[in-house]
Amino acid sequence: MELIKEKFLQKYHISEESIIKNDIDWDTLNEIYIDFNKYRESYDTQAGFIANTLRTHEKIHSVKARVKNTERLIEKIIRKTPDRKEKYGPDFKFTIDNYKDQINDLIGVRVIHIFKEDWEDIHNFILQTWNVIEITANVREGDDTKRFEELNIEIKSRKSGYRSVHYLIEFFPTNQRVITEIQVRTIFEEGYGEIDHQLRYSHSQIPEVLEMNLLLFNRIAGSSDEMASLINLLNKKWTEMEEKYENIIEKKNEQIKELIKKIEEKEELMENDRTE
Repeated sequence: MELIKEKFLQKYHISEESIIKNDIDWDTLNEIYIDFNKYRESYDTQAGFIANTLRTHEKIHSVKARVKNTERLIEKIIRKTPDRKEKYGPDFKFTIDNYKDQINDLIGVRVIHIFKEDWEDIHNFILQTWNVIEITANVREGDDTKRFEELNIEIKSRKSGYRSVHYLIEFFPTNQRVITEIQVRTIFEEGYGEIDHQLRYSHSQIPEVLEMNLLLFNRIAGSSDEMASLINLLNKKWTEMEEKYENIIEKKNEQIKELIKKIEEKEELMENDRTE
C-alpha cells in the first residue's frame, strides 16, 4: 500500500512548495513507507521485549511502549529534512538506507517512576542492560542539574518546562541497526508532559492564556515532585525510628523476662531452704 500524496499533504498541513523547496522525492518517501511497514511486526516484538525488561526493575512504576505510526514517520522525515540539510549539507536526503539511523524514535518507550531520587537506580539499570549511545536530561531553567553534570549527561533547558531524561539505545532486530528512545520521568512530569503535548499538537501557537496556565501547572508539578520526595524521606526516617524503638522495646522485654526468671528461681531456692 502506498501513500496518496494529495491526501497526505492535506492531512498533515504540508504544502507542495515545501516538498519542492527541500528537494524531497515522493517516490523515496513511498519506499520508506513500504519498508517501515514491512518491519513493523519485528519492531513491535522488540518494543515489547524492551518494555518487559524494564518492568523487572522494582523502582519503575509503569512502562509504555509504541512503534511509530508510519504516516507520522513520513511527516517527521519531511519536517526534519531542513534540519538535516543544515547539519550535513544541502545535498542530504532521507533514503531507505539511512532513515533508521536518522530517526531516533522508531521505537519509543516511556518509563514512569514515583520519586525523583529513584531515577539514578533506573539510569544505572539502563546503562548495564543496553548499549546507550546518547543521554539527554531535559530540564526547566532553575532546576538542580548537579547530578547530571557529575555524570557528564547533556543538559537541555526547555522553556516549556518539559522535564524528562532521554536515552538512545541501539540494537539489531535485523541486519540494520535500530535506535530506540527510552524516556524516563516521574509520574508528575508525565502528567504535565502529556497535557503539554496535547496542547502543542492542537494549536500551531498556544494561546497566551493557556501558555500562562501551563507554566503554572509546570511549577505545581515540580513542587509535587519535591513534596513526594520529602514525604518519601520522612517515611523512611519514621520507619527507621519505629524499627529502632521496636528493637529497644524488644530488648527491654527480653531483659524483663530474664529478670523475672531470675527472681522466680531465687524465690524457689528460698522456699526450698525454708522447707528443709
